[in-house]
Amino acid sequence: MQDEDDDVIARAKAGDLDACEALVARFTAPAHRLAVLLGAGADADDVVQEAFVKALRNLDGFRLGSPFRPWLLRIVANETKNTVRSRGRRAGLVLKAAALTASEAATDDPEGETMAAMRRSTLLAEVNRLPDRERQVLICRFFLDLNEAETAQVLACPRGSVKSRTSRGLARLRANLGEEVRHG
Repeated sequence: MQDEDDDVIARAKAGDLDACEALVARFTAPAHRLAVLLGAGADADDVVQEAFVKALRNLDGFRLGSPFRPWLLRIVANETKNTVRSRGRRAGLVLKAAALTASEAATDDPEGETMAAMRRSTLLAEVNRLPDRERQVLICRFFLDLNEAETAQVLACPRGSVKSRTSRGLARLRANLGEEVRHG
């Protein structure tokens, strides 16, 4: 997949608009999820659009062979921080940002669906109450499935900080939620 990304990025660097469109199509969903989860709220579409504009303008600074997703998501994270800061308030996490997986959506158990929705809602409320640094790391690690190195790159912090913030954040969640939250 990395070779495929490198090919598309090289074409985009050379001015191929179809390649630029391919990058946007491929990475819009995770970029949007990150923006929403970091607090962009209703401004998420604008944040993602601005992040892509900046990313495509600065493709010459991107090193081929490096993973594109964390590089782009770092731009999205920075744009989101700027948007939230300029708004003067921190937007709440949106429940629908924790989209149902296909298996959760395809259930014939209304009671089970209701309980799962309540657990997601409670979890998201607790994640939203965490200090920003811990909240951002947990969002990247568990909502976006980024590994430690990618999370460190997205949030522009050392990998050790990702580990310690993950540990502290999960400990706070466990304390607040009990045994429902398990380290995965």
